[in-house]
Amino acid sequence: MNEIQTVSLSILVIDDEPLARRRLLRLLGAMPDVEVLGAAGNVQQACDLIAELQPDVILLDIQMPGGTGFDILGKLGSNAPAVVFVTAFDHYALRAFEAAAVDYVTKPIEANRLRTAIERARVAIAARTSTERVLELNETVHALRQALRKHEAQSADLWIKSRGEFVRIALDRVVRFQAERDYVRIHIEGRSYLHHESLASLERRLDPAEFLRLHRSSIVRRDCIMGLKQAPFAALIALLSDGSEIRVGRTYARHIRPTTAERPPSA
Repeated sequence: MNEIQTVSLSILVIDDEPLARRRLLRLLGAMPDVEVLGAAGNVQQACDLIAELQPDVILLDIQMPGGTGFDILGKLGSNAPAVVFVTAFDHYALRAFEAAAVDYVTKPIEANRLRTAIERARVAIAARTSTERVLELNETVHALRQALRKHEAQSADLWIKSRGEFVRIALDRVVRFQAERDYVRIHIEGRSYLHHESLASLERRLDPAEFLRLHRSSIVRRDCIMGLKQAPFAALIALLSDGSEIRVGRTYARHIRPTTAERPPSA
């Protein structure tokens, strides 16, 4: 009896977060019948590598420097690879993914979920022509843009995985975000949640009119800054509404002074 051999998939990882790239590469390296071609960290690099390496599948982040994952999709030609989205989007956008023909994995990335997505991509490649995949991608991008516009028109929320469940946190309840290694601790009045996402990634999803970075490890909601006080060596400390005190980094001090100009520094 002849054995059916599974065709190896060539995969390119596209994500601007080094932590996420390393995790994806590590998980893919443990999978059989997968050839990892490399990784890209921005839009231009991704486009160049796709053209050069012609992968079967790309694992594509949406938010990236120099553009978005949508920009990459718009440049894919008739030999478009299968696409698995890697996203930190909340449930509004996930509904659009679920209605489309391409798959997605959410951050933090789980090994079993990634394995399922790769197998679905394998089936899609075998069952669909490149032209059909391009049409599906165009439909997906359209659905995503509509979902994101709808989300932006509504009050902003964060969905946090806590004890096996997803908890919705309204951004207007957040006092501050604090980096803790590869995580972010989200502080609301009287409680905090640990969220597996980098502070830099989270910052890109926050409205700069509502949130201000005070330190490389701290982002605060602007209207939670109650005052400032002097610290040694001409440093500043921000006093927040929950009673916490956040040291202002030297490179961020110029941003907070105009923000709090109408509030006299605390003694």
